[in-house]
Amino acid sequence: MTITDTHTHLYSNEFDEDRDEMIQRAIDAGVSRFFIPAIDSAYTQSMYDLEKAYPENIFLMMGLHPTHVKDNYLEELQHIEEELAKRKFVAIGEIGIDLYWDKTHLPQQQDAFRKQIQLAKSHKLPIVIHCREAFDEIFEILEEEKSPELFGIFHCFSGNYEQALQAISYNMKLGIGGVVTFKNGKIDQFLNQIDLKHIVLETDSPYLAPVPFRGKRNESSYLVNVVRKLSEIYNLSQEEIAFVATENSKAIFGI
Repeated sequence: MTITDTHTHLYSNEFDEDRDEMIQRAIDAGVSRFFIPAIDSAYTQSMYDLEKAYPENIFLMMGLHPTHVKDNYLEELQHIEEELAKRKFVAIGEIGIDLYWDKTHLPQQQDAFRKQIQLAKSHKLPIVIHCREAFDEIFEILEEEKSPELFGIFHCFSGNYEQALQAISYNMKLGIGGVVTFKNGKIDQFLNQIDLKHIVLETDSPYLAPVPFRGKRNESSYLVNVVRKLSEIYNLSQEEIAFVATENSKAIFGI
């Protein structure tokens, strides 16, 4: 059973004490494909180091995380373009809008999101969207930018059924992780109405650990708990869930 973690921050300093052991635990559990979102230029070298250590397992994105969109965001976008000119990445991400932490940079977040979508289109790459308390703002820009070249993943999807359908209408897969195991997560109440072809698996580790690890550091091996929950929701075997979700990830990332 091959399980794909489409979103994990393996370079996080929360893994500094046991990163190799943590990655090995995941591989032993069947999680052997790790897709790594960018945050900002400060993390670029750490991402390259990870890829060098695990070239068969690690796949890198490039982008500017919305919570790191500050007054220097145009310089950060320039960094992204420079890196894209040097080598291949699997996606532009994670990008989007986050109004939970900081509303003061909303115009800059919107501009950065729009510019990075356009960059993804020009490089024929998928986007990986971060959305927190910003569905309307995200959908407004996706509506402006929609085209056959626009596709990707709505990372850590936590919206309702109607928002799920809207995200899918923009050629987005839904990134499903630990939230589906939460009693107050709510997405488990309608997910079986969403065809499995629209789903990919993710941890967002070290964040959002699934039950029974909720509140602790998340890691990629815990994705088996998400697979188990989705198996119950869809009334399919865990092997089928893992297989379809991995095929979906291949359709997005081309790997």
